[in-house]
Amino acid sequence: MADFEKSVHVEVPSQLMGLIVNPIAGMGGTVGLKGTDGNSILLEALRRGASPLAGSKATKALCRAAIACPALRVLTVRGSMGEDAVRNAGLAPLLLPFQTCTSSSSADTQAAAAAMVDQGIRLLLFVGGDGTARDIIETVGDRVPLLGVPAGVKMHSAVFGTSPGTAGLLAALYLCGDPGVSLRDAEVMDLDEAAMREDRVSARLFGYAKSPYARRLVQNAKAGAGPNEDATLDAIARQITAGMQPGVLYILGPGTTIRRVSQALGLPSTLLGVDAVLNGASVGQDLDEQTLLRLMERRASHIIVGVLGGQGSVFGRGNQQISAEVIRRVGRDQITVIASTEKLIALGSGPLRVDTGDDDVDTLLTGHIRVEIGPGRSTRLRLTA
Repeated sequence: MADFEKSVHVEVPSQLMGLIVNPIAGMGGTVGLKGTDGNSILLEALRRGASPLAGSKATKALCRAAIACPALRVLTVRGSMGEDAVRNAGLAPLLLPFQTCTSSSSADTQAAAAAMVDQGIRLLLFVGGDGTARDIIETVGDRVPLLGVPAGVKMHSAVFGTSPGTAGLLAALYLCGDPGVSLRDAEVMDLDEAAMREDRVSARLFGYAKSPYARRLVQNAKAGAGPNEDATLDAIARQITAGMQPGVLYILGPGTTIRRVSQALGLPSTLLGVDAVLNGASVGQDLDEQTLLRLMERRASHIIVGVLGGQGSVFGRGNQQISAEVIRRVGRDQITVIASTEKLIALGSGPLRVDTGDDDVDTLLTGHIRVEIGPGRSTRLRLTA
């Protein structure tokens, strides 16, 4: 890791924003690795054919920010940690003299964050997941507001915009002093990736970050299930399994809600992975995108997913294996969403969310969608990108 030169100073306009991109963020999602913490996991993701995603999401956020805040200035790191995305957005970056490789380490991220704070940025926009948020808060604390562009696999923290575009818009509104934007103490959480790969959930609260807030532009921290949901969700699962059609491949998303479908069939399942069922039998567990696509060949398919508690996410948070291409081939009409009434009430009046990384698929999914909330009971809620 190269050192920052202490003599470097930049002009500090009121709209100066720091940008850090974790270029490997999210690469483990579609290939079923549930994250990219650690070099060995990154190498395995690459072996499985994973492609970088964070740079394009950073560019999308910056394009939205530049429109809303024409005076925006961006201080960033050379190459894939920020410079490339800034230039792709049509902006001229201010660069810290920090050389990095395409796979930045936690130490690189933390060094960049510390240097940007020393240069007087008003906001630090980062592109990554919960691990990136954790690295940054450990370095900067509450010295500067943080805002995340969602690009990782795990995004349970409350510092993220609901999508790359909304994160960019919120950053611009905050920097331009919009009165509708406030600062809140947002939870920074992270899951133990090793435990996730063993089908265990181990979450930890790392702290609170000062973060811009505007209703419907940022997500809440992930919330668990309520104590009174079990019987209702079990009944929904039994109803769904009773209606399964022969010859149809059923793709089951992660989480405790959808796991009940496998349990109703008497089948093994993975809590945090994506499974597949055909003719009442398991045909795969903890599947990645490519395996799903192979199983779908010349076969009718159906997706069954839940709603992420506290956030309202249906696609794009922890279930990236059900990729935009999988959704496109299945079709919107062959998607079943399950959620308890308690979980939906906890979302308030906010919509359900989708962030597949593909604008065309996000548009395909946008609109009202039926949500199963009890045996023989459903509601229609708005689904938006």
